[in-house]
Amino acid sequence: MQDEWFVMKSQFSFEKIAGDKSTQARAGRVTTAHGSFDTPAFMLVGTQGTVKALTQQMLESAGAQIILGNTYHLYLRPGHRTINRVGGLHRFISWERPILTDSGGFQVFSLNELRNLTEEGVLFQSHIDGSTHFLSPEKSMEIQAALGSDIVMAFDECTPFPATRDEAKLSLDLTRRWAIRSKMKLHELHNEPASLEEAGIAIANQTQALFGIIQGSTFLDLREESLEGLIDIGFDGYAIGGLSVGEEKDAMFEVVSHVAPKMPEDRPRYLMGVGSPEDIIEAVRLGVDMFDCVLPTRNARNGQLFTSCGKLNIKNARYKEDSAPIDDACGCGVCARYSRAYLRHLYMSGEILGSVLSSLHNACFYLDMMFSIRQAMKLGTYKEFSDSFLSGLARGQD
Repeated sequence: MQDEWFVMKSQFSFEKIAGDKSTQARAGRVTTAHGSFDTPAFMLVGTQGTVKALTQQMLESAGAQIILGNTYHLYLRPGHRTINRVGGLHRFISWERPILTDSGGFQVFSLNELRNLTEEGVLFQSHIDGSTHFLSPEKSMEIQAALGSDIVMAFDECTPFPATRDEAKLSLDLTRRWAIRSKMKLHELHNEPASLEEAGIAIANQTQALFGIIQGSTFLDLREESLEGLIDIGFDGYAIGGLSVGEEKDAMFEVVSHVAPKMPEDRPRYLMGVGSPEDIIEAVRLGVDMFDCVLPTRNARNGQLFTSCGKLNIKNARYKEDSAPIDDACGCGVCARYSRAYLRHLYMSGEILGSVLSSLHNACFYLDMMFSIRQAMKLGTYKEFSDSFLSGLARGQD
């Protein structure tokens, strides 16, 4: 059936560069209209067009090759048409490297009591002012086309947890129907000028790639069914959604270990909303290529710093006169210049610089970890690297 579908115009491609012999881990490169990024890749989350507390120059110096933007939040404020009129999201936020936008499905899912789900889409109330809005596959594609991101996510229903088998089946069937509508609408927006005029937008990126999202909760056969349905439709990449929403870690990795090896070898594999360094190391072993999570910046603003010896809570009194850097093994500018004592002082004083420096360190830690993962894979030593890295994390700081 896939060959019967239309083909999107795209500069998007995925190339596998190396693989680890003892695991499913692989290294590759994704090419987009705004340049390439190496995989396994971690995408820092720029929810409202900004990775919190960090400038774009900081992100570039830290080694960020791709960031994530949020359809739901950018639609509500400042509005996708506003961003479109100033040239698209890349120009609006002054970021010329690749951007992935999520569909808004997870944010609408998290509204819970403020939404009404139907076959057509979701009627929801804004968390900002309580105004009523409707988000559908077509609307999500319209917004993401206006933003001009390089990777567009199909609109899905994020299956809640826990869910019965019947509930999970209904959810994945709806997600598949919405995936078809998402692909048809994005193709229409890219290829039919009248649809653009009707939507009141200009295409900011003619070569957007579209990823489908696998659902099915923790039911392995449903996950497999969801994947097969999406492959039948045909997407540029495939994402595992609906995890890290309350299930146990063992259940999450049971799903990933079952699904990831079955995902197309020649397309990127994306695990949405994950996660901690330990989770990423394990998911890479299982063959996942792309990750995103708010942990690096959110935890930084709450005083938790990631190090090669585990997490460090900078608010703890024992760091009040500690002249050591956050992490002796870290080469970031924060560790090269500032002490734990100073970072603690900034945090306890509520100084903005504390959030900036902590977020920059955590961002560098994650991005350096991904670089080390890729290098180990190219050298054929990923298992040894990952075992050593996890052993260091397990020692713990606090």
